[in-house]
Amino acid sequence: MTDGKACKVCNFTRQKSYGVSAPSLDDLKKKGCESLGFSPSDPIKVVLENDGTIVEDQAYFLCLPSNTKFMLLHDKETWSPARKIDGGTAWMQRESVMLETDSVDAGSSVAPWLDLAQQLKQDLTSIILMSEADLQLLVDAPSTELAAALGFQVKKAENLQETLQNVLDRREEERQSKELLQLYLKTVEKEDNQQEEAGQSSTDDGVAGDVDMPDGIEVDSASGFMSRTLMVLKGKTSPETRLSTEDLQMVVTRGVDAMKQVLGWDEAKTAALLQACEAELSRRLQQIQAMQSISNTQLDGRRQSSGTSAEDSVERPATGGT
Repeated sequence: MTDGKACKVCNFTRQKSYGVSAPSLDDLKKKGCESLGFSPSDPIKVVLENDGTIVEDQAYFLCLPSNTKFMLLHDKETWSPARKIDGGTAWMQRESVMLETDSVDAGSSVAPWLDLAQQLKQDLTSIILMSEADLQLLVDAPSTELAAALGFQVKKAENLQETLQNVLDRREEERQSKELLQLYLKTVEKEDNQQEEAGQSSTDDGVAGDVDMPDGIEVDSASGFMSRTLMVLKGKTSPETRLSTEDLQMVVTRGVDAMKQVLGWDEAKTAALLQACEAELSRRLQQIQAMQSISNTQLDGRRQSSGTSAEDSVERPATGGT
């Protein structure tokens, strides 16, 4: 006998079930067809008996535990879950099983979770290959019966069911968290798009509208004036009143010819501007001189007051001594 993995095969009605030893998936198909009476030329599909998972990969077949039960299906046959047979027709199923003398088990008369429990009993790591539906079957199984099937104490079986339930709950939480995260990302993306559209609209309005440009602080290399000063000279009413004293002095010092080239004006307009700037500069100088005069007068007054106080302080002790 060729060494291989112990497997079980059945047809889609589960009324025929046999045990075979197969080292590969192809060998399982060959021996399964021979046991179930299928023609070797018929196309056969292999699925897991408990949940209908299609098995067509050799690596996956090798990962499955021993005594895994497979269902072999013809082209038009489909997998369906096992159904319990009521008491009125159970004898028919038992009679059918008895007629199959080489049958390994009765299949559909066994509780769905019992086969899963047998897999766990033989290899506890097989739990990682079980679907959520399989895990739920084990959780819903009666604790006492599950304990008997696994050879555990009832308390240990209950702990196993609690652990499996926690696994299912965690998977559900992960799904919900993933859905919430996707919803959050969609919301953020939508808000970003709305803000971007609003910003674009504001930019368009700003470009289209009549907006005053802020005064610049850059220096024009050709004229030596700050760009703000040139804007004031060219575009403001009574520009001489809006310039600093330093700018006024610079304009007056340049003269008519130089300022005419800087501003691009004719001589008369430029001369009028310089005359206004010179008058404004003179007025400011007079104000400065007046302020200095007032300041000097106040300073002299304080000095005189201080001198008088000093003389009084000197004379009073002399008078007191007399």
